[in-house]
Amino acid sequence: MRISELARRAGVPVGTVKYYLREGLLPAGTPTSATQAQYGEEHVERLALIRVLVGTGGLTVAAARAALQMIDAPAPSIHEVIGTAHQAIGPEVTAEPEALDRARSLVEAQGWQVACDSPALAQLAAALDACDAVGIPGMERLVGRYAAVAEQLAAFDVAAVPTTSPADAVRFVVAGTVLLEPLLLALRRLAQQDASFRRFEGPDVTPG
Repeated sequence: MRISELARRAGVPVGTVKYYLREGLLPAGTPTSATQAQYGEEHVERLALIRVLVGTGGLTVAAARAALQMIDAPAPSIHEVIGTAHQAIGPEVTAEPEALDRARSLVEAQGWQVACDSPALAQLAAALDACDAVGIPGMERLVGRYAAVAEQLAAFDVAAVPTTSPADAVRFVVAGTVLLEPLLLALRRLAQQDASFRRFEGPDVTPG
């Protein structure tokens, strides 16, 4: 198919397709002349993934490119795939050494085995500092409970990772992380509304 048909199938403007080509997110098509090329179904699928990463997921072009490069040349170990996928999709967060030590101590207390340079450690450190800054009560108890829930969620996630190939695994991890984290946030907020209603309004009140 020509680029105009590719754009129509993907639901994006031709200019967007050309931009993704220039930025290295979308592989080049098969040249048919000096100014034209043919594209296949793999380009339609790739555009759908790019839209998920850049659009729904809100990744920068650089982060999306890094994630897509891992799909094109994945690590041989699926465990390594998961770690490198998390590094690629970020977000990048900086944290003070003391805060990082606190985050590592918390992770070690859970008995979790994680990479010492995992970006999630800096994310955890920054989140803990932010909670301390506003004085959220009972933080230690809350963190312990959240860690237990996170461990259960992680077990579900990892059990669902396909083992057919590293490329399939990284595609699942990248797209799943980008899409499922907003899903989990929405479910948590809805569950909070329900829990609040049950606690503060009571079962005999009809919700508005």
